[in-house]
Amino acid sequence: MGKVTGFMEYERLEEGYEPVTKRVKNYKEFVIGLSEPQAKQQGARCMDCGTPFCNSGCPVNNIIPDFNDLVYQGDWKNAIEVLHSTNNFPDFTGRVCPAPCEAACTLNINDDAVGIKSIEHAIIDRAWAEGWIKPQPATFKTGKKVAVVGSGPAGLAAAQQLARAGHAVTVFEKNDTAGGLLRFGIPDFKFDKSHIDRRVKQMEAEGVVFKTNTMVGELPKGSKVTNWAKDTVSPEQLKKEFDAVLLAGGAEQSRDLPVPGRDLDGIHFAMEFLPMQNRVNAGGKIKDQIMATGKHVIVIGGGDTGSDCVGTSNRHGAASVTQFEVMPQPPEQENKPLVWPYWPLKLRTSSSHEEGCVREFAVSTKAFIEGEGKDKGRIVGLKTVHVEFKDGKFVEIPGTEKEYKADLVLLAMGFVSPVASILESFGVEKDPRGNAKAGVDAQGGYRTSVDKVFAAGDMRRGQSLVVWAIREGRQAARAVDEFLMGSSTLPR
Repeated sequence: MGKVTGFMEYERLEEGYEPVTKRVKNYKEFVIGLSEPQAKQQGARCMDCGTPFCNSGCPVNNIIPDFNDLVYQGDWKNAIEVLHSTNNFPDFTGRVCPAPCEAACTLNINDDAVGIKSIEHAIIDRAWAEGWIKPQPATFKTGKKVAVVGSGPAGLAAAQQLARAGHAVTVFEKNDTAGGLLRFGIPDFKFDKSHIDRRVKQMEAEGVVFKTNTMVGELPKGSKVTNWAKDTVSPEQLKKEFDAVLLAGGAEQSRDLPVPGRDLDGIHFAMEFLPMQNRVNAGGKIKDQIMATGKHVIVIGGGDTGSDCVGTSNRHGAASVTQFEVMPQPPEQENKPLVWPYWPLKLRTSSSHEEGCVREFAVSTKAFIEGEGKDKGRIVGLKTVHVEFKDGKFVEIPGTEKEYKADLVLLAMGFVSPVASILESFGVEKDPRGNAKAGVDAQGGYRTSVDKVFAAGDMRRGQSLVVWAIREGRQAARAVDEFLMGSSTLPR
C-alpha cells in the first residue's frame, strides 16, 4: 500500500471520451486512457485490503492490489508481469470488460470504487509501447497434439497456455480471421481488431497454428449463423489426428422473437447486422449489407449487444434509434449495503446511448406491422404494450398499447446456446440449456461425455463475458494438460 491515505485524498478519475460529434463519424476507438500521473494517482486510492474482494469479484482472479501498488510506485514492468500471471489478454478486458472487480471493491461500499479497469488499460498499453510483450515459446515439446475449435477469447487463452506447456496446438476457426465473436461481434469503436492481430502473431511465434476458413462439423439447414468457411473438417478427423480436442466456440444461437410478422423484411438478428460492419471496416466487401442509414431503427434488447447496435446505427446515420427492454427501468443508484460485493442491478448508460437513443423500459413487442403498396412484405412499424412482472411471468398492462414506426428492427435479446449441430456432430451430451455438459471441478475437469473432448467458454457455460471466457480457457488448458501428462504446472 504505497499511500496509506490515498483513498481519502484522491477522487476516482474516469477515462475520457472523444466528443460525440467527432466519434460518430468513424469506427475508431475513442476512449482516452489515463496518463501516467493519473494512473499513479488512481493506484494510490487502493487500500490493499486485508481481504481484497476485487480479486474474487474478478473472474480471472487478477491480483489487483499488487498491480495497483506497482503502478503507484512507477514499476510498470512488474505490473504487467503480475497482470499477465492471471490474464493472457488484458488488452481485451481492459477495453470491453464491465469490471465486476470494481463492483466488489471495498471502497465501493460508501465511495467510488478504484478505477481498476482504467489502470489495467494503462498497464497493457504501456507494456506494448515499451516492447515488453514478447513470445514465450515452450522450452521443450511434449509430442502431444491438441485441437482447439474456436478462436474467441476462450480458445485463444487455452491455445496460448497449452502451447506454452509444450503441446502442438492447432486452432480451427470458421471465419477468415481469428478472434471469433471478439472480432465479429464487438464493434471496432469499442475494440480495435489490431489488439487481436498482435496477439495472434505472438501466439504463432509460440508455435500455435491457426487454420481459418475451416468449419468443424456442419451448420444445420436454415441456420442464421453465417458460414464463411471454405474447408470442412469432421469431428472424426480431429479425434483421430489429435490427442485432445477442446470445443471453445461461441454461443451463436440468438434468442428469437416469434410474434406475428416476424418473417417480414427488415427484421434481423444483431449478429447478422454487427459482423457485416466489422468486415467492411476490415476492407471486405459485403453484398446487400444491412444498413441503418436514414431509417427509424428499433433495437429490441437492453444489454451490451443492443447497445452495440445503437452505436453502429448512429454511425450509419439512422433517422432515429429506439431501444426496448422488457424489464422495468432499474434504479440509477444501487443499494450498496444490500448488494455489495456482488454485481449490482442499476441503470447503466453506455457511450452509445449518449450518442443518441430513446430508451423504453418494460416494453413487450406484440406484432410487427407490414407495409402496403411498395412496402408490401416489409416492416413499417411494430405494436407494443407495457408489461409488469407478476407471479413469475410478464403481464400486459391494459391501455398501454402503442405503435412505433420502424424501417429496421434488430433483435438483440441475447444468445441461448452454441449451434446445436456442432455438439451433436461430436456426440457430446448437452445440459438443459443446450450447452456442452462438462463439469469444472477436479472430477469434471472440463471433460465432456466424449473421450478426450473438452469444452470451455460460451460452449460450456452459455453466453457470458470475455473475462469469463479467458478464465475458462485457462482452466480448461490446465485440465487438458493434466489429461495428457498426468499432472500440470499451468495455473488455474
